Amino acid sequence: MIALGIDPGTAICGYGLVEAQGSRLKALAYGVVETTPDMEGAMRLKKIHREIDLLIKQYNPDIMGVEQLFMNKNVRTVMAVGQARGVVLLAAAQNDLKLAEFTPLQVKQAVTGYGKATKEQVIYMTQRLLNLPNKPHPDDAADALAVAICTIHCGSINRMRITNDRLC
Repeated sequence: MIALGIDPGTAICGYGLVEAQGSRLKALAYGVVETTPDMEGAMRLKKIHREIDLLIKQYNPDIMGVEQLFMNKNVRTVMAVGQARGVVLLAAAQNDLKLAEFTPLQVKQAVTGYGKATKEQVIYMTQRLLNLPNKPHPDDAADALAVAICTIHCGSINRMRITNDRLC
């Protein structure tokens, strides 16, 4: 099973591809899609959509996991992240890719066993679970790998019905 994890954002959209080989997990690829503030909003979204679509076509994942929005005091930030999530979800739909959505709490729980783990704890466990020689960088890519790990764990337990901050 190959899972594509996405940490959505307009300036930086993290992605991580993880393959489950039995009980072993292997990182296939990870990184970020970056846009610049001088790009028009629609062009930023177009770039994110195009890059995610290319990843889907290149790696042919079985499922995509996407981190859900968490409330932020800055409404503009929430709107921008929501738009980025929208084009990511569109890429999944256009490629008939199964989709799972997770709250940050669910991702932390799946990767560390503790829903209120720190970012450093999540990065550390992601590195260990994937047997990476170095910490995945940048943070958005590390978060996306964690989403992919969560997607694989939940996908094999409960074929994608996730609700109410319960893991799977």
